[in-house]
Amino acid sequence: MHSPRSRVKRAIPRSPHALNKSLETESSTTGRIYVRKLNGKEMVEMKPMLLTGTTELPEGDEWVYEVKYDGFRAILEARAEGVKLWSRNGKDMSERFPEIVQVDIPKNLLPFTLDGELVILNTPYQANFEALQKRGRMRNKAKIQASSIRRPATFMAFDKIEKSTIPLLKRKENMTKLLGKLKHPQIRSIDVYEDIEEILTIAELHLAEGIIAKMKNSKYQPGDRGRQWLKWKQWRTASGFLQKYDSDNGYYDVGFYKDDDPLPLGKFKHGLTDDESETLRTFFKEHGTKKKGTWRLEPGACVDVHCLSAKEGELREPLFHQFRFDLSPEDCTESKKQWDLSLFPANFEPTNVDKLLWKGISKQDFLVYIRQLAPHILPFIQEKKLTLIRYPDGIYEESFYQKHFPDHAPDFLKMWTEDWEPFIICDQLLPLLWLANQGALEYHIPFEMAGGQKPDEIVLDLDPKDRSHFSKAIRAAQLLKHLLDELEVQSFVKTSGNKGMQIHIPIREGDLSYEETRKITETLATFLVNEEPDLFTTERLKKKRGDRLYIDYVQHAEGKTIIAPYSTRATETATVATPLHWGEVTEDLRPESFTIHTVPSRIAEFGCPFSMYEEARDHQPIQKLKQLLQ
Repeated sequence: MHSPRSRVKRAIPRSPHALNKSLETESSTTGRIYVRKLNGKEMVEMKPMLLTGTTELPEGDEWVYEVKYDGFRAILEARAEGVKLWSRNGKDMSERFPEIVQVDIPKNLLPFTLDGELVILNTPYQANFEALQKRGRMRNKAKIQASSIRRPATFMAFDKIEKSTIPLLKRKENMTKLLGKLKHPQIRSIDVYEDIEEILTIAELHLAEGIIAKMKNSKYQPGDRGRQWLKWKQWRTASGFLQKYDSDNGYYDVGFYKDDDPLPLGKFKHGLTDDESETLRTFFKEHGTKKKGTWRLEPGACVDVHCLSAKEGELREPLFHQFRFDLSPEDCTESKKQWDLSLFPANFEPTNVDKLLWKGISKQDFLVYIRQLAPHILPFIQEKKLTLIRYPDGIYEESFYQKHFPDHAPDFLKMWTEDWEPFIICDQLLPLLWLANQGALEYHIPFEMAGGQKPDEIVLDLDPKDRSHFSKAIRAAQLLKHLLDELEVQSFVKTSGNKGMQIHIPIREGDLSYEETRKITETLATFLVNEEPDLFTTERLKKKRGDRLYIDYVQHAEGKTIIAPYSTRATETATVATPLHWGEVTEDLRPESFTIHTVPSRIAEFGCPFSMYEEARDHQPIQKLKQLLQ
């Protein structure tokens, strides 16, 4: 293991007796975290255990690993008076995150103190720091309450603060038991891994901030920054051309081109060696122009900067990486920025990335979409036999279905053989990218897992005549939602990506047969037709439907397929089969608004509506669903 470039001096824990003169009273002590009142406000007296940065993860039996979440380090303290959430600097954050602290805890579990990360999740392993920052700045109670419902935060606990003699794994065991009894959906424990390759794969897929390595026998030492807890950042690397050097604060500005216009990429000052700093300063002074302490350059020299994100002219946690003498300023584009920030696997080799697949949308744009959405797509396709619709030269050229394993497939694409037929199984990031590079624009999946004989979901397809009749799909979805709610069935809704909608009901494999689910979908369809016979029909012949919406319950059968969530479609505007929050299913809903351009930012802002799909599978009231068989 290599040591990090620079070591941070060990912080000495502050003595609980070294109190400020204005200290009033001590309110509680749990473990070695002291909560006190200072000028009438409660403050955490002792800071949490700290992490030391590393450029290479350690390996060995003495280490375990966790995903590093991009959020706020926090202490959660539960006592008889209630739950408090403290920042790492001792500030009370409780009022800003009611969804975490407003919980009734059994007295027999009190008191306890947890160390963790406060996050807003995009995926189980990917946090949205920008959304959390926005939430953290809120002060209006009504807005905070609304946000806590619409986009709740989660406390990802990684330690239970106890006696200093208890080793890490025992503390984690105690924490897991505690949270299992607590059953709070917004207080969860962070997964622990012993296999470094497994967690590297997870961190890469989910675009996590990084990985934390901890020694199994490490003791909890508040305020200590040793080498028992190490953090490794999964850097993105952005390329830009040098623009400015501010000699007053030492920052360098870099830019990039968007539609031939130079825009700011961000600033950096750290990560440079002494020689690199001298080279840069000299370069600006020899080739730039100075005005009030700032040297400016015409676009010319290019550099790579490590960062966690690059948005709106700002680089998050920027570190200089290297000079790029092989690049010209014209190479530093918006397209390259999006590609580099997406963290494609090093062994992925795309081809013909400039080829247009939709009007104005290149294969590179499509691959960036697939890379960003991979953590959301893979859970729905990874155990299913895929049927692809491939458009090798774009949607205006020849297309074909492919359900059998291709002869030219690489070793990392899995094959599933059934009745002597070879099928495609895609369960990892690299195979998904390879399929996308082959022009697979649509991903269709069956209702059962590979090798299964019974469905693991029920799906109703709501198919209007065309998009001008989409309002009928909205009405049908609303009626179905009402009926399923009456049965206490958890249902999910998505656009088809074309002109209709689909209602999904996850179930455990084996709970219902295809014969039973077919009867259930028929009963639901019949209910809709009886409710609104002028709007809905189950008539299979198009010429007999008129303008009515077709409720396709026949499609839910063994061997049939449905479009996968977040799959793109071969439509003019590159629409996407998009999961929706039920609150969005109103007359204002428009399927054409969900495209390859809008869906990634939509998830970042609102989260994935299907995030609880697997949890719902285990809690469906199957006996109530079976009432529809009568």
